[in-house]
Amino acid sequence: MTIRVTHTHGEAVAVTAADGTEILRYVYRPDPDPFEARKPYAHPVRTLSGRTVTGYRPHDHRWHKGLQMTASHLSGQNFWGGNSYVHGEGYLRLPERVGSMRHDGFPEFRAEADRLALTEDLTWIENGGEEWAREVRGLTVHSVDEEAGAWALDWSVRLTNTRSEPLVFGSPTTAGREMAGYTGLQWRGPRDFTGGTVFAPDTDAGAGKLMGSQGPWLAFTTEHDDVDGHSTLVFAHAPENLDGSSAIHESHWFVRSEPFPTVAFSWAFFEEFELPPGESFAYRYRLLIADGAWDRDRVGTHLAGLPW
Repeated sequence: MTIRVTHTHGEAVAVTAADGTEILRYVYRPDPDPFEARKPYAHPVRTLSGRTVTGYRPHDHRWHKGLQMTASHLSGQNFWGGNSYVHGEGYLRLPERVGSMRHDGFPEFRAEADRLALTEDLTWIENGGEEWAREVRGLTVHSVDEEAGAWALDWSVRLTNTRSEPLVFGSPTTAGREMAGYTGLQWRGPRDFTGGTVFAPDTDAGAGKLMGSQGPWLAFTTEHDDVDGHSTLVFAHAPENLDGSSAIHESHWFVRSEPFPTVAFSWAFFEEFELPPGESFAYRYRLLIADGAWDRDRVGTHLAGLPW
């Protein structure tokens, strides 16, 4: 299935399916409020039939914006956005801790008939203006399959510490709050994903029991409001994320379907890790965006047909 790519320079990149449905908008001119951790994000993300599967600035967490790269606890700074968790005091409004990510350019940008592949350079900047890290981000839209009713988005990150001291990655859980290990690449769903069904390759345990677990993929299905239809999102790790051949630290799932829907590929759920000066780490992820309520067999079969 063919796609069309539109680049509004200085603002966003949009991908449209052959029938005119915009399936992805990647916004790299960040929103203005620094308390929301200004950084690029993907929203709206839609299925091929036009179902919106990302939420933007929900009233409960204004800093949740579609799909975005985050770091909730990073050497005392908050690149997630919003309130910061402080052990013994809870969540506090500490704007002086909230960092940002600066878009520096697209060194590679390849738009083909059925595929978009771009590389983005970014700089992570702490609240006082010091540049802490350099990121090379990759986004690839591919496998747009009208018959299956699905398409795929690959998202990669390579982060290099540009400080003269280690960067320490953590989460609210490493700071003392149980089962709140959110950080890393995060998806926020729209309200009709609330209470949706979550399952993994070997279990239908649901979001509550899958919180903090590990595995190659996690699926989230829901029935939409307003329209008669379901959608399925699948969050998948590249093999090297799990076998230790590339990633610096093992990942766990941060997942909730209530009180609001969210999934994060948490790279520091239970333990902090350090990135020494001048060194880098890398992760690769895949999101499958599908129409319909897919089951475990269908998810597994489709993912197996999408080689890394």
